[in-house]
Amino acid sequence: MNILAIESSCDETAAAVVADGQHALSSVVASQIEAHKVYGGVVPEIASRMHVEAVSAVAAQALEQAGQTIESIDVVAVTHAPGLVGALLTGVNFAKGLAFAAQKPLVAVHHLRGHIAANYLTHKELAPPFLCLVVSGGHTHIVEVPDYTVFRVVGRTRDDAAGEALDKTARVLGLPYPGGVHLDKLAQGGDPRAFQFPRPKVEGAPYDFSFSGLKTAALNQLQKLRLTSVEGAAAKDFAASFQFAVADYLCERFLRAARDFGARRLALAGGVSANSMLRHEIAQRCAAAGVQLVLPAPAWCGDNAAMIGAQAFYEFLAGHVAGTRLNACPSMSIE
Repeated sequence: MNILAIESSCDETAAAVVADGQHALSSVVASQIEAHKVYGGVVPEIASRMHVEAVSAVAAQALEQAGQTIESIDVVAVTHAPGLVGALLTGVNFAKGLAFAAQKPLVAVHHLRGHIAANYLTHKELAPPFLCLVVSGGHTHIVEVPDYTVFRVVGRTRDDAAGEALDKTARVLGLPYPGGVHLDKLAQGGDPRAFQFPRPKVEGAPYDFSFSGLKTAALNQLQKLRLTSVEGAAAKDFAASFQFAVADYLCERFLRAARDFGARRLALAGGVSANSMLRHEIAQRCAAAGVQLVLPAPAWCGDNAAMIGAQAFYEFLAGHVAGTRLNACPSMSIE
């Protein structure tokens, strides 16, 4: 089954052709980073306009790259939630029009479900049940995946997401957008234990996170350090220490949930799953605990349409087909 997938939930216009939920025949991503860099973050109106300009050409390129035509496509899939509503609407309306004109079934995919499905592209032997840590700029969840289209959130952030904490700290350090990537580069060779940061507890919720206090602690320390300037080795140490604090916090909660739920197969997903510190720490700790860990290939960590096509395959098999009344939803639970 060939699926043409469209992703436009934030600032990447993406299209891909995926076969049978596991094989990416093509993947095209039109990035908006340069347009938003001057503002230090994503401007929703600019993002929406750029999606409108790019989506048709990106979809055509994905078909050409895969050696397919719209006639050889079996299903059209699109991200419909969550995300920036204007950005989502662009993809949803394009996919609806294309599916209607080509008389193809339309499948709506939740963005976070897509991130989890990115692991099926990398590890074709992976099958539920497993426990997944989903970490991105806007979300931090521990998700139980008993089946391909069944999800249960067992832990979540109560305030900021891990990716947001990394991005904001990077910005205060004077690093360019997108901050998390540059913070990761700066941290290379730094001492991850040079600075100490708290690990907030959420009363009565052992698997939940709170990154607001961790982010504030970082900002306060930076303000004090700037009295003598932060540069060179000090900046590397600070970046490495903050990344380690975030990774340690995520791993501790995730492995606690795995132990309590008896999960023997774990997965990582989301944009922050590309972070080198997190990948290193979680791999070491899973090996020590004797549990299997799967990590998405770096190419599938960020927003892309191939992951949407992977999840759409299983949604379609489960009978989850959308109609022309499909709308974008900026906020929606993965469940």
